[in-house]
Amino acid sequence: MILAENLHVNSPSNMVRETVQMSRLTNGEAENSLHKQSDQNPRQGRNGRCRNLGSNGTSSQPCYDENVGEVNRSGISTRDASDSLNANMQPDVIHKKARQQKEMTFQDMYNNQDLFDDEDDDSDWEPTQERVEIKKWFCTNCTMVNLDDTIHCDICGEHKESGILRHGFFASPFSQDVGSAEVESEIKERHRDLGCSISTSNSSTAVGFDERMLLHSEVEMKSHPHPERPDRLRAISASLATAGIFPGRCYPISAREITQEELERVHSLEHIEAVEITSHLLSSYFTPDTYANEHSACAARLAAGLCADLATEIFSGRAKNGFALVRPPGHHAGVRQAMGFCLHNNAAVAALAAQVAGAKKVLIVDWDVHHGNGTQEIFDQNKSVLYISLHRHEGGKFYPGTGAAHEVGTMGAEGYCVNIPWSCGGVGDNDYVFAFQHVVLPIASEFAPDLTIISAGFDAARGDPLGCCDVTPAGYAQMTQMLTALSGGKLLVILEGGYNLRSISSSATAVIKVLLGESPECGLDILPSKAGVQTVLEVLQIQMNFWPTLGPRFSDLQSQWGTYCLKNKKKHIKKRRLAVAPLWWKWGRKSLLYHLLNGHIHVNQRGGD
Repeated sequence: MILAENLHVNSPSNMVRETVQMSRLTNGEAENSLHKQSDQNPRQGRNGRCRNLGSNGTSSQPCYDENVGEVNRSGISTRDASDSLNANMQPDVIHKKARQQKEMTFQDMYNNQDLFDDEDDDSDWEPTQERVEIKKWFCTNCTMVNLDDTIHCDICGEHKESGILRHGFFASPFSQDVGSAEVESEIKERHRDLGCSISTSNSSTAVGFDERMLLHSEVEMKSHPHPERPDRLRAISASLATAGIFPGRCYPISAREITQEELERVHSLEHIEAVEITSHLLSSYFTPDTYANEHSACAARLAAGLCADLATEIFSGRAKNGFALVRPPGHHAGVRQAMGFCLHNNAAVAALAAQVAGAKKVLIVDWDVHHGNGTQEIFDQNKSVLYISLHRHEGGKFYPGTGAAHEVGTMGAEGYCVNIPWSCGGVGDNDYVFAFQHVVLPIASEFAPDLTIISAGFDAARGDPLGCCDVTPAGYAQMTQMLTALSGGKLLVILEGGYNLRSISSSATAVIKVLLGESPECGLDILPSKAGVQTVLEVLQIQMNFWPTLGPRFSDLQSQWGTYCLKNKKKHIKKRRLAVAPLWWKWGRKSLLYHLLNGHIHVNQRGGD
């Protein structure tokens, strides 16, 4: 079987039609359904036209006439033949026919194949082409592909017509968005904050956003929608609007495009010109996953300009803190290259803008699941900017492969780059907060920054299709709360990655609520994983050479290593027992197994340790 697929995108409904051309050469056991269709449709050759299959130019298939029927080479009408076949055949007739078949040559059989038609259609001897349309749809929430007969995404469970772009994460993932004004008003009233009556003039939290950044998009979709898509900003802004936060409790700052002079503090002239050239092209790519269209350069300038102005506003005291709702993201963009969906490095532009405004020391905390290789490169030799990154690393196997614990800075700036590289996926709130307590805050407090910037990628959030980690909105809120203790509360949060719309919108909302002065929902019961403790110990052992105050902390954790291992073992045993022994096993034939797995029955095992 040969399959050839052509994908055609129907963007208004996120549907894809795959036209699959299937060539089948069967031996008499073809699908009945396809041949029932061929029985209902007249064969090609009616209206007096003949089909030539013989190699000698003679007709191996007779002509067709609707009034007379099919006539074979012996002059027998197929209507008469079918009537006789439908009747009860005598045994001698059957025997005679079988003997006739044995006496015929293969060429005779081929030229007289109508003689062997019993009840089966013989059209399966020739190749046929059928067009089967397979309808698919892409999930708005996570971009994964689903068959049209499913209503909810197989990956994230989102309804194929959910209202997440209208109401953000407040919209139900299980039902269709009806779009009525009554439902919209009910959702807003149900989830509107108690303090939403605060006027924007009294607000101390600024938000940077401009709709022109939505024009940055991939022109031609490939196998599925690009994860870094305009819907990311739409979902966050819809959540903030539904909650009455923005517009409402936060005030906007005017957008402007960053100047070339400001960009040259961060990037090379060649890089800046390369991004600008894309404004004259309909579609272009810096890397296979880093696209640009004719609006991308403008969007990147707007994003960098908003971040620079927010940093200046916050450092000068005109705003207490702020959130940059911007795209394209920036922390992978280095001095000379665009990569990883990033064009200009927004966090680096903001840090240097704050220093121009008078800040002597700036802290950048990057909790995006991917290492910010661009930011590290830009400040690798700079002692006035402390860069701390928490990311998946897995020995360099996770994108972009940089950010090992031993990468600490160069040329006299050793210790001003702190990498906390997770060794596996699935890292959650406990490991992140544990790392904040033992690495991030001790080093940051000793550094004493004048401004704190968060490269806030939300792709370590639960449900993200790329990050595959387990940080919750409460976890992000807790980390934000911990950082407000630095630099007198002067805190700028800049959006980086995050590709599950429900995850990034709920996480961003939780972070902005902390900026507005709300406390996180509840304190977390910190019990890090064994792998998390190992990573923190590795980082402390390296960084205490540059930050001596970490020495006692490293010794304490080493002494508590056995305690953490024991707690994690008990925790995992409890989870395993709850998972492998369902309650209904207790009363059935699996009752013995139920009690065994739940620890009610103990089996003595002898052997070596």
